[in-house]
Amino acid sequence: MDLKAKIRNIMDFPEPGVVFRDITTLVKDPDAFAYVTDTFADRVKDENVDIIVVLDARGFLFGSPVAYKLRKGIVPVRKAGKLPSDAFHVEYHLEYGMDKFEMHTDAIQPGMRVAVFDDLLATGGTAKAACDLVKMAGAEVTSLNFVIELTDLGGRDVLKGYNVFSLVQY
Repeated sequence: MDLKAKIRNIMDFPEPGVVFRDITTLVKDPDAFAYVTDTFADRVKDENVDIIVVLDARGFLFGSPVAYKLRKGIVPVRKAGKLPSDAFHVEYHLEYGMDKFEMHTDAIQPGMRVAVFDDLLATGGTAKAACDLVKMAGAEVTSLNFVIELTDLGGRDVLKGYNVFSLVQY
């Protein structure tokens, strides 16, 4: 399936010179959404994962149906201030500044195997922060899975040593 044809490009968003890759056009297409879900589930099923980590917010869209297909639970990694209980915290660099991710301290148990899902790999900051949170919990990241990878921004280099997969590269 030509997933690039299902992704809308928005010029100069969120700032001049940036091409925003909008996945809302992909997820509204049932065949494209099913293709992405099935491809991710097929890829992760042999990793013997215990749980799926989904990154705020568009990672929720892709990791949740994979977790359902594989009969696994999900753990949301959220931006600061969104979780109601004790949480691990990690600051990370964005393309446009700094932010903070959180994950409940009781969400993942030591020794668990975890697959991580997000919509986009750019600089690798959010994915690396998620890996750091998983490590804080004493668990292992089996793979990092993205719909889109912006190869020129070097995110894969930041994630060296991890099993990184993306469906579409720009």
